[in-house]
Amino acid sequence: MAAVGVGASTAAAGPGAVSAGTLEPGTASAAHRRLKYISLAVLVVQNASLILSIRYARTLPGDRFFATTAVVMAEVLKGLTCLLLLFAQKRGNVKHLVLFLHEAVLVQYVDTLKLAVPSLIYTLQNNLQYVAISNLPAATFQVTYQLKILTTALFSVLMLNRSLSRLQWASLLLLFTGVAIVQAQQAGGGGPRPLDQNPGAGLAAVVASCLSSGFAGVYFEKILKGSSGSVWLRNLQLGLFGTALGLVGLWWAEGTAVAHRGFFFGYTPAVWGVVLNQAFGGLLVAVVVKYADNILKGFATSLSIVLSTVASIRLFGFHLDPLFALGAGLVIGAVYLYSLPRGAVKAIASASSSASASGPCIHQQPPGQPPPPQLSSHRGDLITEPFLPKLLTKVKGS
Repeated sequence: MAAVGVGASTAAAGPGAVSAGTLEPGTASAAHRRLKYISLAVLVVQNASLILSIRYARTLPGDRFFATTAVVMAEVLKGLTCLLLLFAQKRGNVKHLVLFLHEAVLVQYVDTLKLAVPSLIYTLQNNLQYVAISNLPAATFQVTYQLKILTTALFSVLMLNRSLSRLQWASLLLLFTGVAIVQAQQAGGGGPRPLDQNPGAGLAAVVASCLSSGFAGVYFEKILKGSSGSVWLRNLQLGLFGTALGLVGLWWAEGTAVAHRGFFFGYTPAVWGVVLNQAFGGLLVAVVVKYADNILKGFATSLSIVLSTVASIRLFGFHLDPLFALGAGLVIGAVYLYSLPRGAVKAIASASSSASASGPCIHQQPPGQPPPPQLSSHRGDLITEPFLPKLLTKVKGS
């Protein structure tokens, strides 16, 4: 599993596994804290920057690029990157790489075909995100898109027979309430908006994207549970299907216009920035997310909402009113509460009642209890995360 596998084995072995006897516990602890902060920064920047960059590229004056071509280009770049990483894993031996791909992709074709369904859903989801962000303010989209937590949780209960704690059910209700308030503010006309934007279409697209995200993540876990394929191999297979399906979608939705104006019509440096962010963002998160626990991931999501809102005010003239602030606050609180491990409430209550307790701490899973099953929120992320969609422990193949 390349970098992911290495990181996982190192973490499992403990601080002294990297260089036995050479790192003092304090040094290892400080290095781990730095990695967690770096992970937090990467998660926040990637979550916010993709949405903001798409919004910026889709609202620039002048010729508008075809979203379907951007989706295809992102899949091509992602697949090529994973191919290069697999090539490096084989120490630059072309013969070994070809034999490996022949065995993994063609001989084990059943495993490969299993990825066609999630790949189709992810391709659809990527196109829906362009529609949603083109018709909704970036901050509104960022808040509403957290409904993917709700849809993934519900599909996990229905398809995998998982159970949620009372705190998680309460946080999902809080999440839905917050999103409803934000959408009510949007429907009420929270500030002027361009005439070519349709909030209704944007809401329909983001809801469909959340549904597809939730189903794809749970389906992916169900069919690939126990698979030995690496994160890079799974992403390469998804990239192959994604490219083919993206081209079919391009032909069906915008084929005539693309044939007339060209594949790269309307491409600017900003558009290329979106494509590169979409292609490499998820893969980058796959590398760093193993250093972030669930609470940190929830905190990163909350920070990205705040960052998107502040940036939208500065870049797009977004109007922040009390109703939006209330809804966004409820969503941020719900995301944080949902990310808490089971038993955290009792642990926090116990800690707060102790006279010696001072400062925040992260409570671990109670001894003897297995950690809760998790899904990843990023397409390239095979590290798990509780019911946070899009790609599962590809071991989630954004």
